[in-house]
Amino acid sequence: MDRQELAAFLRSRRERISPAEVGLPRGPRRRTPGLRREEVAQLAFISTEYYTRLEQARGPRPSREVLGGLARALRLSDAERGHLHHLAGAPPGPRPGPSREVRQSLLDLLRRLPQAAAFVTSATFEVLAWNDLAAALMEDFSALPPRDRNLVRRAFLAPRPEGSRLYGVSDVDAFARLSARRLRATAARYPDSPEVTGLVAELLAGSGEFRRLWESHDVSAEPTLCKTFQHPVVGPVTVNCDALDITDRDQQVVIYTAAPGSPSEEALRLLAVIGTQRMDQQVDFPA
Repeated sequence: MDRQELAAFLRSRRERISPAEVGLPRGPRRRTPGLRREEVAQLAFISTEYYTRLEQARGPRPSREVLGGLARALRLSDAERGHLHHLAGAPPGPRPGPSREVRQSLLDLLRRLPQAAAFVTSATFEVLAWNDLAAALMEDFSALPPRDRNLVRRAFLAPRPEGSRLYGVSDVDAFARLSARRLRATAARYPDSPEVTGLVAELLAGSGEFRRLWESHDVSAEPTLCKTFQHPVVGPVTVNCDALDITDRDQQVVIYTAAPGSPSEEALRLLAVIGTQRMDQQVDFPA
């Protein structure tokens, strides 16, 4: 355990976070940059005295539970979390669950693809970030709570107006097989994640189709390279589908592009103008 480096690292992370970022009032006469020590201790569920000793390089080796609380309180990235554990002499174990943190460079990439519908998904198929064209082609994800942005939940459990599901995509059965297989692999990587185990339990209880796919124990699937969306405003849109793995975050960037000069390319251009303002299809999700 490197007490001096651990103390300096904790101070530096504490001083970069404003009270507003963690839902605390700024209050009068705040002279310290960032959070106060007692505020970090409160957020990490440890005593102020113990946290103060850590910052003064006088504390005992913190447990994994304490390190986990400090990582959450200080909003550490995955890399910072690993560094914290190494400084404390307790190398981090497996990541507790799929990462929801999307790198800024990926957010910038989505914005720089105005002619492509692009979005980022987690290891559980939750849509984490998207550009305007993806929202226009699929749905306005910003209007949904995070729970309802999950494509697997949408494919297996959402209502099916007029028999259609998952935006009316042509490869919905292939997606169902791929998602069940990838989710089984995800469950193996995160056996202690309540998010993953809860999602699997919900799907097993609510979908006979998912249950049959899950019980096959398959973990590999061929990707779909082309699919057609049945859009309620512009009609069928056929796109090429490319998925880029972001291995350090266990995420994927999915990019939909239309063939140059095709009617689908014209449809995407029209959607870029329309946006989500004229989407007349109401989506209801199960409680």
